[in-house]
Amino acid sequence: MSRLIDIAEQDGWRCWLCDEPVDPDMSVNDPRGPSIDSVITKAKSKSKGPAPERLAHRSCNTKKGATAPVVPWPEHLFVVDTAAIISSVERLARKGGREIMARCPTQDDGQVAADWLVDRISRLQPDLAVSATVESGGGQFLVVLRA
Repeated sequence: MSRLIDIAEQDGWRCWLCDEPVDPDMSVNDPRGPSIDSVITKAKSKSKGPAPERLAHRSCNTKKGATAPVVPWPEHLFVVDTAAIISSVERLARKGGREIMARCPTQDDGQVAADWLVDRISRLQPDLAVSATVESGGGQFLVVLRA
């Protein structure tokens, strides 16, 4: 159990997949209880060594299974044509540069999405320094992530 506690404290008792709090007092057999997920992404599967471990709800971990993880965009953001967050973050970590992450109808919607994205990535991959800006383009506003 100490390994679970160490990993949970490292992740701030938040599920790395859904970003919701994980209750430390809940049973590990409960769907909202804590579990350890071995994070295997396309980039990690090619590297040598063990996969990093992250905290996840039992249900999030089970739902993901052995497939590539997906970090969803929240329903409250007004975004379209969203990019896959995990693969974009992996590319930025490897190469740096910029990625267009989503389109928004207004600059305010874009700024809310940009703020959420930087905050989410700070917990998803804490060692990657990113910034997000909102740029005008084609009558809409683009959320651009830079590393």
